[in-house]
Formats: sequence, structure tokens, C-alpha cells
Amino acid sequence: MATLEIDCPVCAEVLELTDEDRAELLVGDVIVCASCHSEMEVTRNEGGEEFELELLGAMTTCPNCDEEFEVTAEMLAASPVVRSADGVEVTLMTCPHCQVKFELELADDESA
Repeated sequence: MATLEIDCPVCAEVLELTDEDRAELLVGDVIVCASCHSEMEVTRNEGGEEFELELLGAMTTCPNCDEEFEVTAEMLAASPVVRSADGVEVTLMTCPHCQVKFELELADDESA
């Protein structure tokens, strides 16, 4: 049985879909990453490597208050992108619960 491996566009966790899993998925179905809880909609499922997902919502947890929240496109647009101490580009996110600012590293947004 073939297994399709897809990298989560948010945390880069590898999602594995067997042929049996894919047979149950229809365009419009939503897959949730077990690691970061980001939601991705199936936009193409035609067998073989013909499979694509579109990110619907990214979830993250505030390192200060431990509250989980959805990172929306509006939040990303309003947040500055800076270089972290190790030279990686990160988004300076503000927690909607406690208002603390923290660095959020996003994986490259690539279709699977």
C-alpha cells in the first residue's frame, strides 16, 4: 500500500496518507495536523501524486500564557517580519489573550 507524505505548511510535520485514507477524502474535506492543529482543505485528489491542500487556519500556542489561538491572514498582515537571533525570518506575533509579543517561525507555504 502506497503512502503519500505531505509536509504541514505551518510546522513542517510530515502527514502520512495511505491509499485507503485518500479514497475517503473528497475535495472540500478538511485535514487537521496532529502536531500544530492547523486546518488544510483538500483542493485536489486525483490519485498518485495528484493531491493538493490549501491552508485554512494555523493554530499556535502562546509561550507566555499557554493559550492556543488561530493565526489568521489578517494577524499575519498586521505583524512585522523580523530576523531572529539565529538569522531566521520570523513573524513578531501578538497573543490576543495576554498581548505578549513573541517570535513565530512559519514554514514556507508550498502546496503538497
